[in-house]
Amino acid sequence: MGQFGIGQAVTRIEDQRLLTGGGRYTDDLNLDGQTYAFILRSPHAHAEIAGVDTSAAKSAAGVLLVLTGDDVAAEGIDPMPCMVPITNLDGSDRSDTYRPILAQSRVRHVGEPVAAVIAETLYQARDAAELIEVNYSELPSTTDTFGSTLDGAAQLYDEAANNICFDWGKGDQEATEAAFADAARVTTLELINNRVVVNSMEPRGAIGEHDAATGRSTLYSSSQGTYWLRDTIGDTILKIGKENLRVVTGDVGGGFGMKIFPHPEQPIVVWAARKLQRAVKWTADRSEGFMSDVQGRDHVTKAEMAMDDDGRFLALRVTTYANLGAYLSHFSTFIPTDAGTGMLNGLYTIPTIWANVKGVLTNTVPTDAYRGAGRPEAIYCVERLVDKCARELGIAPDEIRRRNFVKPEQLPYTTALGDTFDSGEFTAIMEAGMGRADWTGFAARRDESAGRSKLRGIGMATYVETCGGGFPETADVKFDTDNDHITIYIGTVTNGQGHDTSYKQIMSDRLGIDTDNLTVVQGDSDLVPSGLTGGSRSVTVGGVAVSKASEAIVAKGKQIASQIMETAVADIDYADATFRVTGTDRTMSLFDVARAATDAANLPEGMEPGLDEAYTHTPDVPTFPNGCHICELEIDPDTGTLEIQRYTVVDDFGDTVNPLLIEGQVHGGIVQGLGQALHEHTVYDEQSGQLVTGSFMDYTLPRADNFPNFDFTMRNVPCTTNPMGLKGSGEAGAIGAPPAVINAIVDALSASSSLVDVDMPATPDVIWAAANRPLAAE
Repeated sequence: MGQFGIGQAVTRIEDQRLLTGGGRYTDDLNLDGQTYAFILRSPHAHAEIAGVDTSAAKSAAGVLLVLTGDDVAAEGIDPMPCMVPITNLDGSDRSDTYRPILAQSRVRHVGEPVAAVIAETLYQARDAAELIEVNYSELPSTTDTFGSTLDGAAQLYDEAANNICFDWGKGDQEATEAAFADAARVTTLELINNRVVVNSMEPRGAIGEHDAATGRSTLYSSSQGTYWLRDTIGDTILKIGKENLRVVTGDVGGGFGMKIFPHPEQPIVVWAARKLQRAVKWTADRSEGFMSDVQGRDHVTKAEMAMDDDGRFLALRVTTYANLGAYLSHFSTFIPTDAGTGMLNGLYTIPTIWANVKGVLTNTVPTDAYRGAGRPEAIYCVERLVDKCARELGIAPDEIRRRNFVKPEQLPYTTALGDTFDSGEFTAIMEAGMGRADWTGFAARRDESAGRSKLRGIGMATYVETCGGGFPETADVKFDTDNDHITIYIGTVTNGQGHDTSYKQIMSDRLGIDTDNLTVVQGDSDLVPSGLTGGSRSVTVGGVAVSKASEAIVAKGKQIASQIMETAVADIDYADATFRVTGTDRTMSLFDVARAATDAANLPEGMEPGLDEAYTHTPDVPTFPNGCHICELEIDPDTGTLEIQRYTVVDDFGDTVNPLLIEGQVHGGIVQGLGQALHEHTVYDEQSGQLVTGSFMDYTLPRADNFPNFDFTMRNVPCTTNPMGLKGSGEAGAIGAPPAVINAIVDALSASSSLVDVDMPATPDVIWAAANRPLAAE
């Protein structure tokens, strides 16, 4: 395709293949002798299982195997684990939830797997499942996040009183209480961060295969990292040993966090394949996805800001009830606690903060990471609160932010919750956004709308997130000297972000070679090192590993070239895939050196043969991308409908590898954030616990014509803690969008009423009711 440098806006290399039908997703794969699995799911939100009669199903045409919770127990298969311990405020450990891959004595949400039927065809498996008789004894259920903690609510587990599985805190409670006691002003806001269904374009799927000759099994499944599935399923759930399980992921049609961790169907198909000695395939239909894919968000929060008379922040106090569903999923306890709580600080100088999070169990699908994973929830909370502080003080939303932003001269700045911002120009980035949005011209546009009996509002949200930290990523780089080709093996898995382009672009820049000479291999636990796509870390961590491996290749190549050309290493230059003796025309190409490196006679003493390199990058600290979103919209008070007139974003992503790919990520994130804020509404019936919004007939996803073109630009300040100066960008759009649009709605409605709050999703009926409130209610 060509040679490209870091920072160029290169179009995605993989798009031609994907857009012309060359993608290979899990459901595209069909194996010899393949059978099909159908999962019988609970129709009840909460019920005891007195018995399961599978006799008729087992004798049905084409049926090969029927599995139930009794089989799970008989074969000693362990439950789905939650990997994150939590220590309660009283020093005790959080409660646990026993979650077998097929329900045993009790079901706790609609859609929970009860039995698996494997047959020669999917239709035979589905028909046979209808013959299974499950003796349910219904129990009271509870689905409301806060209501489930009240006395009298149905209890899911005896060991979790009032359905609270943990009571966790972060910050300085004593100092925060003292600051509130002395504050001149306190602003309070109660808000809901609504539950969303992930709805990735590609549904979940899994194919289990077993090789009796080797004793190894293979799981083909859409994922965000093969090692996480391999280790959990192989070692923890099925206990066959991770060395006996290979996990392969092809193209992935969206993950958004949901495909990081195992779901019950994945160990089920591996288990069934081992029993049958035949491949077993399962693919979710969309209704199954609504009932079984882990969901996101679902918080009820009370936030309070203590201020002095000038609106300077003195302390922040936040209490959140986080709905974790019926079972604790893989990372679910981490998401509302340490994953995002630190971002409650926003970009502000808040001297002391106390955050209390209560994990709530309900008869709903479990929740876990969803794009942003805790950071959107935190920023939504603080940015909504900051806007309300400004309204109560009678000052502009930009002015209250300007008074409280961390200043450039204060950096590096350690927040009250322990994060250290290394870089950024927060006031400048807000003012750049205001300039591009023509903030000063808004009053005239509002008047013009009023002349047409429309309500116009403008809202801003600034954000910061922590990402690109944590565990390591390894780039394993191997030369094919016969074909002048290099392959990069890396453990991240592209879910549509453009990894193939980004990694090739980095290595093309560092080695000076054409991207046609590069291949990126991901998604095979037998071939790639450990890794994970999530937390905006693929380029910020994996990209650094690729860059450092490239640098190591050049360094080693210089030593070999100097040996062959009989000169000092210091006299060897490298550029455009060529080693050159400085000031001469004596050269060797990169691939000539790679070929020479296979012969020990060409190597310095003690050097390992070959030019292959592997580099593991372990980030010491995360990165902190930040930015400003400004949304301007117009509301028709007669119908409650709104139209976004303009949407402006200015982001700081540090140094960038490919600004075009970043813009695509931001656009997608904005749409997901606006989708949650305006459209998506996961509703469970309060009495029966049934998922009311269980299809696209009832659950609204955003559409292209809901939004204008986005005005996106960057005002980047290089990250001082990342070796390439990078800051993560994959989740930023979903973080800034919800508070920006809701603040704009509140601004529009406040122009004609005393309204100061609207919860997500702000659907037309919600907006209409707010815009037409009787004056007596104000």
